[in-house]
Amino acid sequence: MNTPAEIRNIFGANLLVLSKDYESITALALELGINRTQFNRYLSGESFPRPDVLSRICDFFKVDARILLEPLVTEEPESSFTSLAPFVNDYFVSGRRRLSEDVFPSGFYKFSRRSFIEPDLFVIGLIFVFREDQNTFLKGYETCDAVRMQSLPTTREVREFRGIILQQEEGIAIIASRKRAMTSSFNYLHRVASFDNNFWVGYITRTVPESSVDLRVTRLVYEYIPQNTSSVLQAARAKGFYTVEQLAPFHRRLLRPDVNFA
Repeated sequence: MNTPAEIRNIFGANLLVLSKDYESITALALELGINRTQFNRYLSGESFPRPDVLSRICDFFKVDARILLEPLVTEEPESSFTSLAPFVNDYFVSGRRRLSEDVFPSGFYKFSRRSFIEPDLFVIGLIFVFREDQNTFLKGYETCDAVRMQSLPTTREVREFRGIILQQEEGIAIIASRKRAMTSSFNYLHRVASFDNNFWVGYITRTVPESSVDLRVTRLVYEYIPQNTSSVLQAARAKGFYTVEQLAPFHRRLLRPDVNFA
């Protein structure tokens, strides 16, 4: 049986997952009818809500009271495939199953790259990596500004993307896509030396035809951030478009914005 402290921590982590794609925690708390200070106490695991408040939260996010007892991330994927067609099983499945936490840990990552839409700007985003049935997945949300630039609705369903992560000989590969999208992205990353050993650098490509004006490939940086509420919320609030001067120094150094991608 979980102790009260464990229940508070599980609930706080689950509420953080449910809240992470909302740009304003203040606005979310207001929409829920919960005092912002009290909502922060839920997020940090300092307290859990009364039954009526819990019911309100569950109804809002369309979940049930198991958010007090079970991590939500184990329930998120609609399907978790452990095998592919026999023709390619030996070529892809082993790469998914041997990706260890030491190589690429589960949790929240901040990423940065040059914008495909506005090449003079850079995108900073947040993704969540998790494991299920020996597979490693990621999930994230494009910013509202990014989907508006593509003349798309800004609903959660449209902004959400998911991906599968594969072990490579010298790094990892990620194939990601939005729901029912006709295009995908391919990412390759390898770990680079840093003080906390928490940075990966590589590139991202789009599955679109060659064009003389649009980017199809650019450098990509992943940073494994501290896995606490304040750090994750800070990263979530920082999502958006930035100039090169606004990038964090180490991200800017790894992205090498003045050097053409080769």
